[in-house]
Amino acid sequence: MTSKAHGSKKIRKLAKNPSKQLAILDAAKHIFAERGFHEATVSSIAKKAHVSEATIYEYFSTKEELLFSIPGEKILEYQKKNREILQYIQGPTNKLRFLIFRHLQLYASDSDYGKVVMLILKTNRNFLNTEAYKIVQASARNTTEVLVEGIESGEFRPDTQPYLLRAMIWGTIEHLVIRKSLLGKPEDLLSLADEITNTILQGVLVHKKEPAFNIHITMEDKDQERP
Repeated sequence: MTSKAHGSKKIRKLAKNPSKQLAILDAAKHIFAERGFHEATVSSIAKKAHVSEATIYEYFSTKEELLFSIPGEKILEYQKKNREILQYIQGPTNKLRFLIFRHLQLYASDSDYGKVVMLILKTNRNFLNTEAYKIVQASARNTTEVLVEGIESGEFRPDTQPYLLRAMIWGTIEHLVIRKSLLGKPEDLLSLADEITNTILQGVLVHKKEPAFNIHITMEDKDQERP
């Protein structure tokens, strides 16, 4: 058994073709989204990726590991891009708007990915113990950090609960993606970005008080002034 384990590691080290690995992941994403995890076969994924089954096992030891690797690769690139752009955005309100748009865009631009994540991975507890899940968690921290920044700067209400609010934002988006995956609606996820953001901001923004003006009006009866 030890020999087999070492052999597996040795095989994995030989897999050094990033483009081939991405092709396998893309094919797997499509097959899982179309057939579900249990109905999908490694042979069908291999056929879609134009590789042999043996080649797939050079990169991924099991079908489940292949499934779990899909969000890991996707979110790594997504997180990198978010971090690059966030440093150029001024103010937590603008940053939050950007992150909500990007989270919707993640699923709007790839319906297969949305189906895999929401209809398959969400019900798989083993995914919570993977490196890919840690990457997803790291991405979620972007939203929490922006909310904390808003509280500390005085732009967001001091009683705002960052983790609860993040759950509300992500939960809303995930609910919409599940509906789209199952029912095809809403058709345009990105069109909801501003509406979601504005609704959230109504509850957390500190509204500056308008300066008070005291106006005194004296009414005179002109008829009394006439001789």
